[in-house]
Order: sequence, then structure tokens, then C-alpha cells
Amino acid sequence: MNNHFERTGPLTELTSYPQWAQDMVGDCESTKQSVIDHELWPMMSNGSLDYAGTFSFMVGIWPVIERFPAYMAQSLLKTQYGRSAGDNLARRWLVRNIRVEQNHAEYWLNWAEGAGVSRHDVLKGQPPRGTETLAEWCEEVTAGDSLVAGIAATNYAVEGATGEWSQLIYDSASYAESFPVDIRARSLRWLQLHAAYDDTHPWEALEIVCTLMGKAPSSAEVTHISECVKRSYISMRILADKCVEPVRILRSASEAAA
Repeated sequence: MNNHFERTGPLTELTSYPQWAQDMVGDCESTKQSVIDHELWPMMSNGSLDYAGTFSFMVGIWPVIERFPAYMAQSLLKTQYGRSAGDNLARRWLVRNIRVEQNHAEYWLNWAEGAGVSRHDVLKGQPPRGTETLAEWCEEVTAGDSLVAGIAATNYAVEGATGEWSQLIYDSASYAESFPVDIRARSLRWLQLHAAYDDTHPWEALEIVCTLMGKAPSSAEVTHISECVKRSYISMRILADKCVEPVRILRSASEAAA
């Protein structure tokens, strides 16, 4: 049986990928949705997230933004040109996109400044306790696990969920209008580039994962990759929880007093 996978259908249609991948995506969907449905995104969109929450968000995610090219470099170190079609595809893609991620770090700082969190605070501030979960997991999986696990956990899972929550915020007219006109485009550039309708990176990462694993990987391999993907989603949800934690505490106190 030929186990080699080469995509023939459209990049952004799940049916273009092996059945095991379609099943894995379905298995992870509810965990991913817990990130997309998080209350943090509508709070940001409608302006009800306070400064403390905004600070936690901007400073808490910064280590992931700043280190993302390094996560990809860790994956690149595991490739060997000519070893397999998956290695070749991963190598070309990683080399091409590492430089792009550097620009994204600058765009994040612009967004933070526009939202009222200074560049100094993002660069030098202490990430709120608990928000480091995602950065630590991305470091762990890309440095210590397989090439396919690292790409699945970061470039597929993290970038994929980020594309969806970014779109929710970017589509909010009231959020855009909360920025002064003269800095609006600059402040929203990161969101614009990561919104799901523009960003094909997660789909490209899924193609790499499938090319590396082939049409019929073992059930143990699929289970492990699925667990890595879910852990990325869970880490993202923990970080989002930390950003809204003060609001939840105040809400609970108010409800108890009523």
C-alpha cells in the first residue's frame, strides 16, 4: 500500500486531507471551540475589557509572539532536505515564513501601544502569573518533540485558533473606531494579517503534517498529535481565562451580594 500523501484538492477544504486528519480535526473541534467562544473576544470587541485585562493580554501573549520564529527554527533544525517529501515541504515553508514572523512581532507592539499598553511594558513587563502556560508549551513541544508534533501544535493549532479569534475582533467596527484615525491602520495591522479569511498558514501547516505522516499513520501517532493540538488549545484558553479573571471575580462578588 502506498502511504505517501500529496494534496490534490483545494488547500482550505478539509476533504483534501486523509481521513485520519479529518477525524483528528473533528476530535479536537470542541476544545478549539472553547477558545473561539471565550468571553475575552467579545469583551475586547465591545470595549468592556478593562486596562488590567488588556495589559494581561498584550504582555501575557508577547512571549509567544516574540518567540514564534524560534519555535519555527526549532522545527527547521529537525528537517533534512531530501529525506522525504514532508521534510522538503516543511523546510521550504519554514525558511520562507520565519522572516515574516519577525514583522509580526513589530505589528503586535504597535497594537499594544494603540490599545494603551506601552512598548516598554510589553518588552520589559512581567507577564501576569498563569499566562506563561502557552509559551512554555510551545517551547516544550518544538524543542523536545518531533517535527510533526511541533508544527501541529504551533503552526496548525495556535495559528489556526488565533486566526479565528483575530477575525472576531477585526470584524468589530466599534473596536476599530476605538483607535484614533491616525494610528488605526497601524494598530490593527496584526489583527488584519491574522484574521482567518486572509491567513492560510494553518492550512499549509496541516498539509505539512499530513505529508510527513502519510495516508495511514498508526493510531498511536495520530493520538499523540491530537493530544498536542488539544494542549495548545487548552493553553490558549488558560491564558484567556487569566485576562478576564478580575472581571469574573467582580461579577461573582456582585451576584453574591445581590
